[in-house]
Amino acid sequence: MNAPDAARLPAAAATPHVMNTYGRLPFALSHGRGCRVWDTDGREYLDALGGIAVNTLGHAHPRLVPALQEQIGKMIHCSNYYQPPLQEQLAARLCELSGLSNAFFCNSGLEANEAALKIARKFGHDKGIERPEIIVYEKAFHGRSIATLSATGNAKVQAGFGPLVEGFVRVPLNDVAAIEEVANTRPGVVAVFLEVIQGEGGINATTTEYLRALRRLCDERDWLLMLDEVQCGIGRTGKWFAHQWAGIQPDVMPLAKGLGSGVPIGAVICGPRAAWVLGPGNHGSTFGGNPLAMRAGIETLDIMQADGLLANAATVGAALVAGFERELADSPGIVEIRGHGLMIGIELDRSCGELLGAAAEAGLLISVTAERVVRLLPPLILTLAEASEVVAILAPLIRDFLAAPVTSE
Repeated sequence: MNAPDAARLPAAAATPHVMNTYGRLPFALSHGRGCRVWDTDGREYLDALGGIAVNTLGHAHPRLVPALQEQIGKMIHCSNYYQPPLQEQLAARLCELSGLSNAFFCNSGLEANEAALKIARKFGHDKGIERPEIIVYEKAFHGRSIATLSATGNAKVQAGFGPLVEGFVRVPLNDVAAIEEVANTRPGVVAVFLEVIQGEGGINATTTEYLRALRRLCDERDWLLMLDEVQCGIGRTGKWFAHQWAGIQPDVMPLAKGLGSGVPIGAVICGPRAAWVLGPGNHGSTFGGNPLAMRAGIETLDIMQADGLLANAATVGAALVAGFERELADSPGIVEIRGHGLMIGIELDRSCGELLGAAAEAGLLISVTAERVVRLLPPLILTLAEASEVVAILAPLIRDFLAAPVTSE
């Protein structure tokens, strides 16, 4: 009797020594090239998830790989005790693209958001506010540490981890009246913290008008406007940062995911109001800003600019939305097809987690978030032909799923 292939066993059986914190599909990926990946049995998949908005340049990019190999041969890590020339190079580039002032580097979106929360609290304490409060949002997701979990607007992921951190005031998205009421009744507020497009919450976009209203209110009240661009930034919507569609600038902007094209990296970019809140000893990161991550960020931005990937994200994203609108136009059960650039959500009228496995069986990697939203976050190198292939695979799966009898949830 042959031994079972561990890569295709259920997670608990295939990886008994790995903590069971993920609902995994029963296969393991081996390698990739461009927007294609292969599993350990040789099956090919079109990657429409991009490592959850991480693999900006796809897989094994022919210019990124040799650059990272060269950097590994020089230096992977050094302590922040010493001058960081690659940090300065990447920080200068991010400040140029955003119009902001300086950057702090860490390792993930969670860490970037933690840093933003610390900046907001220190900003408040420096103003003499003993118990500073931060406005956050329903359906938001900022991470799974205790502080970022407390800022998150999802009771399901918070369950079992109380007591949560105090100091957050929650409001609905795109409701100007709600935030004005908070402004008039909560004197300890020091910042507004939100995703420009909620990713885990279901691809829910903040409107241009609301972002502009927040910018005005923060200026009037001397609050920090903190925009979490961990998932929607780095060109995903067709501009470097999603808030740029509204013609505004934040005071604090956490970044991560796509900035390193797969190499772990996080960053907090600050404007003049927040740039000098933190000083030596106020914050730090052992691995943050290491030479390998910095080189990955620099090369990612260079390649994106040279290859016109912002324009590609806008063009190919529009083609994806148009394709799904055409193919799913007569399908009852479609609530909305929405998104910006290559950040797309297809909301159904029922839970649709089973589409994750069905799509993989058909050779397509996707995500399902907020239980009812099919989420697409492909590499920014996705071509129009590959976008047509995504629609051709996924639309029939969604139609068949919606045509099936509804089971009790």
